[in-house]
Amino acid sequence: MNTEDFFTKLEKQIQNGNPFVAYRNPNDKNGLTKALLQDSGKVYRTSVFNESGFVFAPFESDNNTFFIPSENAESITTEYAADKDSEVNKENQDFPPVFTNAEAKIQHEKLVQQGIEAIQEGEFKKVVLSRNEDVQTQLEALGIFKNLLKKYETAFVYYWFHPETGIWLGATPETLLKVERDKFKTMSLAGTQSFRGTSNVNWGEKEIEEQQIVTDSILENLQDKVSGTIHRSEPYTTKAGNLLHLQTDIQGILDSEKSNLKSLILALHPTPAVCGLPKKNAKEFILKNEGYNREFYSGFLGEMNMKKEIKRNSNRRNQENQAYASILKQTSLFVNLRCMKLEAGKARLFIGGGITKDSNVADEWQETVNKSHTIKSVLVK
Repeated sequence: MNTEDFFTKLEKQIQNGNPFVAYRNPNDKNGLTKALLQDSGKVYRTSVFNESGFVFAPFESDNNTFFIPSENAESITTEYAADKDSEVNKENQDFPPVFTNAEAKIQHEKLVQQGIEAIQEGEFKKVVLSRNEDVQTQLEALGIFKNLLKKYETAFVYYWFHPETGIWLGATPETLLKVERDKFKTMSLAGTQSFRGTSNVNWGEKEIEEQQIVTDSILENLQDKVSGTIHRSEPYTTKAGNLLHLQTDIQGILDSEKSNLKSLILALHPTPAVCGLPKKNAKEFILKNEGYNREFYSGFLGEMNMKKEIKRNSNRRNQENQAYASILKQTSLFVNLRCMKLEAGKARLFIGGGITKDSNVADEWQETVNKSHTIKSVLVK
């Protein structure tokens, strides 16, 4: 479908009040952008995670996971590739105004100090503390979505609308879980610094330790759900917009007798990269002290049990096998980071950072400021 028709269909869907999601997977060669347009305003939720479609889950509530079923939605696609030149230019600009909300700074630094003290008292090893910020936007949702598509080639970029949730947009660098047949992949992502022209950087002890905590926790949570060895890469530096992170790739084979998709999701979500460790204690601290409702920020979203056709090798010897192309189910879920909720000309941004015993309150505030600049750059024409 041509791009203009694709975007027009999204606009009509909102006018009709029917849910939809439009999205592009990371590093897609041709910029393949997909959408699922639900055929009515009916509200679908899932708690079993065995349906086929697109899931949109909050940080906290188990029974409020929204779902667009494949069988009740039209699927459309277009190609909308990232603009490499635009990416370079926009990342080199400072987002004006460089303005510090003194009250927000005091509140966040106080929250971080509480987190550090709780760690020192042995309540948990790590906690991820966040804040929200309302920003006026010059653009409608579609314009922001186009900017996200142009700027974030390596992220999962999405535009979600549902009458029950409103409009959410984002460009997340973090995979929660990918499953194809019995193979799964996930990642450990933690540590942040600004991109300054090179990804060849040194990481401090705080970031290295924080990322190791996340990796160890994921491996521990998956241990009883896999068959054989879990493979992991060495930590490496990865770029997301104008930020750098430390990443470890983790993969293995599922044990179908011990686990299913739901048990895997529950083992991983919320990850130590958005919640903390131990998960239960960190989550309780967040819900008690953060002072606002995260809603779908740091939840998860993506394709669930989507059918994918795999064609056999097309050389002459295998011609007779062409009729036996296999259909498999594929799940590709992402953590809802670098996101915003759009409401009445304002974008509500959600930004956070990982707190450990070595955290510095001023540095943690600055990290949220850097992360907010990354997402603010898509709000301008």
